[in-house]
Amino acid sequence: MVNCEPLSAYRQLDKAQLVGCWAHVRRKFFEATPKKTDKTSLGAKGLAYCDRLFSLENDWADLSTEERLHKRQTELAPLMDEFFNWCRNQAVLPGSKLGTAMEYSLKYETTFRTVLSDGDLVLSNNMAERAMKTLVMGRKNWLFSQSFEGAKSTAIILSLLETAKRHGLDAEKYMTYLLEHLPNEETLAKKEVLEAYLPWAENIQEKCK
Repeated sequence: MVNCEPLSAYRQLDKAQLVGCWAHVRRKFFEATPKKTDKTSLGAKGLAYCDRLFSLENDWADLSTEERLHKRQTELAPLMDEFFNWCRNQAVLPGSKLGTAMEYSLKYETTFRTVLSDGDLVLSNNMAERAMKTLVMGRKNWLFSQSFEGAKSTAIILSLLETAKRHGLDAEKYMTYLLEHLPNEETLAKKEVLEAYLPWAENIQEKCK
């Protein structure tokens, strides 16, 4: 049996659409493949399926959202069908590394297929996990968050910082700009007022690089 429940916390959110991470699928097949083995082994075949998926995605990196979605539906979807059918047709020892890799893939098949519904989604959440390291590595510094509101505030601030970095901003300049200008707004209740301060807003991009 698979010991972990991926995205378990997010399953409590009514409006969350879960997206499975194919890097986790690949990792399980990698761990199930002995270093000294040929390409005909089941582990190596599972690994090859994952590599083909990522190779296609890499080829489509510069496409528009619409073009990437079309490619996924016409090329990625059939490859996923082939992979999951292959997993279903294998006779492997339950509880073995290979058995765990296949069971994990099939158990969460629906979430691994979610990426086929939107061209902006990604096959791997490695980037998001790396962004979380700021929080994880400084966890002892967050002990002041002794309440839900404190933890929520910390999460919001760190989310802003990491999003700013992803959009090429100087994080310190961006936070300084927010602290200097937001308090001077007549109201923060209007959506358009807050949107003007988001990291990708044209004005922010000009002043916070």
